[in-house]
Amino acid sequence: MTLAHLSDVHFGRISDERVVDALVAEVNDADLDLVVVSGDLTQRARTKEFKAARAMLDSFEAPVIVVPGNHDVRAWWHNPFDRLWRSSKRYRKYIAEDVTPQFAVEGLAAFGLNSAHGWTIKGGRIRPEHVDEMEAFFDRQPADVFRVLTVHHHLLLLDGLGNHDISHGARLALEAARRARVDLVLCGHLHTSHVAPVELAPAGDADAGHRLVIASAGTATSNRGRGTDRGVNFYNWVEIGPGEFSVCERQFDPDSGLFDTARTTTFARSDAPA
Repeated sequence: MTLAHLSDVHFGRISDERVVDALVAEVNDADLDLVVVSGDLTQRARTKEFKAARAMLDSFEAPVIVVPGNHDVRAWWHNPFDRLWRSSKRYRKYIAEDVTPQFAVEGLAAFGLNSAHGWTIKGGRIRPEHVDEMEAFFDRQPADVFRVLTVHHHLLLLDGLGNHDISHGARLALEAARRARVDLVLCGHLHTSHVAPVELAPAGDADAGHRLVIASAGTATSNRGRGTDRGVNFYNWVEIGPGEFSVCERQFDPDSGLFDTARTTTFARSDAPA
């Protein structure tokens, strides 16, 4: 199976007038099984930005699951009441009413975890009831299914990304992901493309450990890349086989107006037979 992972689209700050069409065309030409969008579809949660994001999502031929990012909730200076009590009103109207989306077919199960709501701004906050919902969803799946969790903010500090935000409630979510045997976490927020394996083990019980992979997507279409990815657009292409899976980081080339492969990293599946 193959899925596309894009994040931090930021309509309102699109980097190149060709990049959205190039992204949609490549995803549709690949005949993917799923498109995962890990938040920040808009720059300022404006209606016109949400409408543009909705048009892009409707252009994908594959099923799509989306979670909101911190830029998709109302800014507190516009309306403090909306920020606290109706922060995702426009997101729910134009993108999706469900902020913890689920997708399951034979061989693949994906769950979206919401980390953007209320007063939370940059770091994100994950609610315990959403973690329970995520764990219950994966508990219902066959033992050998490939398990994907998507969330906008990061769940732990990755050395390769320097000092960065960690979502409130991340420890609870990460422990649940270990118990649920999640294979791959798809996130964004930092506007830097980075893929890394992480070994998880509860305190004092190394035998109950589990390795998962975290793929942090760069900004798919905006001009807000950071660090070494400043001015660069990335999205991920995930190919899942019976014994291994790979994460291909696709980079937009302004000269050709197309995406090219920047890096591909392959991992053995944790549920693969010995």
